[in-house]
Amino acid sequence: IMAIILVTQFNSFYSALLILTAVVMSTIGVFIGLLITGQPFGIVMGGIGVIALAGIVVNNNIVLIDTYDRLIEETGEPALQTIMRTGAQRLRPVLLTTVTTILGLLPMVLGVNIDFITRQIAVGAPSSQWWTQLATSIVFGLGFATVLTLIVTPSALMVRANVKAWLEKRNGAREAARTAG
Repeated sequence: IMAIILVTQFNSFYSALLILTAVVMSTIGVFIGLLITGQPFGIVMGGIGVIALAGIVVNNNIVLIDTYDRLIEETGEPALQTIMRTGAQRLRPVLLTTVTTILGLLPMVLGVNIDFITRQIAVGAPSSQWWTQLATSIVFGLGFATVLTLIVTPSALMVRANVKAWLEKRNGAREAARTAG
């Protein structure tokens, strides 16, 4: 359903596929994070973490690709300059989303529990153990996917621009040969 919505919004299968690759990258990050922390993947909390993470990561890619599409249409600059401008404009929002989410979930990842009534801080309390896997999934998946999103998405946009330029050049050469002959 997500793919259908993205294709209708962007009018491009490539953009939709590029956005959805972020979900795959974040899931890889979840498994790496659970491996590092030595936690098993639980379908309930780990799965909910992957689903919540998909929304954040997809949003980051949508912001990048939408800004790129808008800038390429408005300015008409070459793809490389537009990609650089897009990265400069959207780096801060993407990093702020990532950093605030990771810092907000860090107490849950570490199992820190604050009891406001008795004013005590406990580590590894039973109430915090339930949420540790969900928070770990989101933190590691988001960190991994954000780094890759900031590298892979602009690179894939440049690949698309290069392939488009190559096809136009090839079709132009064919057309010139056809009119000459």
